[in-house]
Amino acid sequence: MTHADDYYPEWAEAVCCEGIAPDFIAMVDAQNPETDRLKTAWLICRNIGKDEAALSIYIVWANQNLDKQTPEKQLKNEWYAVENMTQTEIEIWKLPLAIPDTLKPVEKFDYALLPNSIRAWVFDIAERMQCPPDFPAVGAMVAMSSVIGRKACIRPKRRDNWKVIPNLWGGIVGRPGLMKSPALGEVMRPVDVLEVEANAAHAEAMNNYQLDGRFAEMAKKDIEKKAQQAINKGKTDEAKQLLKYDAEAGETSKPALKRYKVVNSSMEALGEILTENPQGVLVYRDELSGLLQSLDREDNTEARALYLQGYDGNQGYIFDRIMRGKNIRIEAVCLSVLGGIQPGKLKSYIRATLSGGHGDDGLLQRFGLLVWPDNSSEWANVDRWPDTAAKTQAHATFKKLDDLQFNVDEETSAMLPVEYQFSPEAQNLFDDWRMEFETMLRNNEHHPAMESHLSKYRKLIPAIALVCSLADGEQAVSYDSLLRALAWGDYLKSHADRAYAAGCRPATEGASALLAKIKAGDVKNGFSSRSVYLKGWANLSTPEEVQNAANLLCDLHHLKVVEHKPGVTGGRPSQTYEINPLSKADN
Repeated sequence: MTHADDYYPEWAEAVCCEGIAPDFIAMVDAQNPETDRLKTAWLICRNIGKDEAALSIYIVWANQNLDKQTPEKQLKNEWYAVENMTQTEIEIWKLPLAIPDTLKPVEKFDYALLPNSIRAWVFDIAERMQCPPDFPAVGAMVAMSSVIGRKACIRPKRRDNWKVIPNLWGGIVGRPGLMKSPALGEVMRPVDVLEVEANAAHAEAMNNYQLDGRFAEMAKKDIEKKAQQAINKGKTDEAKQLLKYDAEAGETSKPALKRYKVVNSSMEALGEILTENPQGVLVYRDELSGLLQSLDREDNTEARALYLQGYDGNQGYIFDRIMRGKNIRIEAVCLSVLGGIQPGKLKSYIRATLSGGHGDDGLLQRFGLLVWPDNSSEWANVDRWPDTAAKTQAHATFKKLDDLQFNVDEETSAMLPVEYQFSPEAQNLFDDWRMEFETMLRNNEHHPAMESHLSKYRKLIPAIALVCSLADGEQAVSYDSLLRALAWGDYLKSHADRAYAAGCRPATEGASALLAKIKAGDVKNGFSSRSVYLKGWANLSTPEEVQNAANLLCDLHHLKVVEHKPGVTGGRPSQTYEINPLSKADN
């Protein structure tokens, strides 16, 4: 094979600056016509004593085959490990590859996603707290949706009776100390104010109820006395008329306390709250993992069913047990859910969910507003008073949403949500998006869990659009409000990708932990899985975790499996792992 003096094949372009001669390229091509020629090049250089050229080529190869640029110091350390390898080891070992990053990239939050009426308020909270803006933004959207509840709905099609209630489920993911709870607590203040006002109104109503009750009791005694007197005089018809009047008057219904949120209630208590609050309530949990785990319990299947129906916002629910002397029927269960969760707990829950159990019913996938932002390394000491104008506008927005009223059916007196639709321009945009979305959903390119999550966007996008529209006081859902909702969809999809990928690829954490133990010398060559998991190390404490970690390191050329057949005395076959000498190199 011959080459012109200026000929450099594609594999050699990266190292042509090292002065590789055409004859050398021909030799590499001849020895390795199909596979990694760069690897062959540095092996040849090493064997003929061209150590500096071999080191340069090795650094080029490593940076081409790793996911990110590796410091040259680390690559040189690895090269010196190569120098100590035997020729046999060089021939049987491939260069180890980097462990892929567990976390997928996510879109950064854009304040333009928020309705105009609360944008400055959310910005003010995030800046003063120095927390990711995603946290207060998601909290504010879910809180507003819960205040709207079942009082409004949107019909996403022009002539179809499909209706979407805008109650949203949201979760913010972050390690401890990232200001999850303070951020959510701040955006919940308008709801807290509404609750204080509702409690005051209820207290006054209860005073009036008790006064009316005392009056009714006195009136009842007076009527009974008059009826007895009429009977004594033989005026039976007059007595019956008096008692009939008293029966028709009946008892005054006890005032119901208007509820906006529940924090930790039993299924029975939640059911009774929902019967008295047809608009729905917000389930608010500082730590969502507790709620999710409780709903996974076998003795909590009815509560789980209640939550699943509560996401739809328009389905009835009947309790089959007798409580407090009556069967409880909820005409329409409407629940919004909001809370925070730590990354480790979310990954563990996703992992457990996808491996079986209750995961197939889509409870986790209902958290459409699930965000897992990157941790910023920047921090500023912001010490100023809250933006009063922005806060006042935000509180006024919540009050406006709270003042929305049901439509009342004239015949049945049933309370029905007010129906909204897209503007003509927005309707065309939604139809175009729906066509593209449904096609994408059917291409079988997503993990089943992610596919289930995305399927909930049929509700999520119209719901977000309606929340934005009502927050800004629109009479019909505008093009801008729908455009904002579609941008939310793209942003949220990237965060869902991160969450499900982290849960679906648990071996990366174990592999990183195992490789760290190898580099530290805590795991020796020829180790067995059992010798590792008995140590009880984090992410390596079970046979399954160690097996998955070792399998991934084998795929990345850090380890090789050695099969051991049973001996002459019998027994079971076993496995041990040989460690790539390059993987022991110090960083």
